[in-house]
Amino acid sequence: MADQGRQVEQADTARMRFPGISPRAYEHPVDRGALATLRMVPGFAEVLKVVSGLISERGERLMALGSAIRVGPKQYPELDRFRRECAETLDVDPVPNVFVARSPDANAMTLGMDEPFIVLSTGLVELLDAEGLRFAIGHEMGHVLSGHAVYRTMMRRLLSLQLSMSWMPVSALGLRAILAALNEWYRKAELSCDRAGLLCGQDPAAALRAHVLLAGGVDPAKVDIPSFLQQAEEYDSVDDIRDSVLKLRNIQEMSHPLAVVRASQLQKWAASEEYRAILAGDYPRRDTDEPHGTWSGDVKSAAKSYKDSFSASADPLSKVFADVGEAVSGAAGKVWGKFGNRDDGNGEGTTRP
Repeated sequence: MADQGRQVEQADTARMRFPGISPRAYEHPVDRGALATLRMVPGFAEVLKVVSGLISERGERLMALGSAIRVGPKQYPELDRFRRECAETLDVDPVPNVFVARSPDANAMTLGMDEPFIVLSTGLVELLDAEGLRFAIGHEMGHVLSGHAVYRTMMRRLLSLQLSMSWMPVSALGLRAILAALNEWYRKAELSCDRAGLLCGQDPAAALRAHVLLAGGVDPAKVDIPSFLQQAEEYDSVDDIRDSVLKLRNIQEMSHPLAVVRASQLQKWAASEEYRAILAGDYPRRDTDEPHGTWSGDVKSAAKSYKDSFSASADPLSKVFADVGEAVSGAAGKVWGKFGNRDDGNGEGTTRP
């Protein structure tokens, strides 16, 4: 299938384009399992789209239009080129608008579900070099293609609900548990979109420089890369239960992975056979994708990801997380096996929409 990928000359390098690529090609197994589960809830995404489109999405789009700079041929032309090239690489159509908003914090976000748009902070634009910005914009294009706005919308609604129900300890505790689960899923979604960013730039070194800068590097040339990546190994290999509890407390309300761990995760994927296969043109395509029919496989992949993570970690609490992840995914798989397929009278199951 290698001949199905097409090359595009960009500046002094040749990058692959991925016509019709499915987001399943780069999504982290746990992220993919969560997305598949959400997509199976009848009317769930449609209701969220309506609510977001009528309330927050229109307001956020107007706010960006009135307070930030919209990237285009005459405004941030280099960013506009990256915007179009990343959309072409991942076959995202229409091409989302990109805005640059004043903020000293280095961050980016994708908002909206009907008409997704991307917001980059001036802190991020000033921090990253050209290829780092291509990686960042490609990351956000991954959010667009995967439909991750569902997570953010759900989290915002639950946060609002949590505040309104804070006087009810039991209900608040239940909402905290749901939000913790959503944050865990969204952290994996961020890992997914780092992979999308890498597919856009196809330069692991540039992605690593971006992560070094986001982690606190002032000059990447003054950071020893092996030592930097070793930090992730040390973080993962703690063998004291007290450290494990502290790690859990540190991340339970975070929507993004820790910067050093995140960098290590992406570099491992960049060295994988999966990444090389995509570059060779061997990847799942949207026109042949069956997200509902592969739901059971996705949740099983999520369970396997938890199990593999435990096997590779010395963290004493990782087994707890692995067991919980496997149990949840396994239970979901059993439900699908019982109700997801119906006999059509000829001894063959049919997939429910």
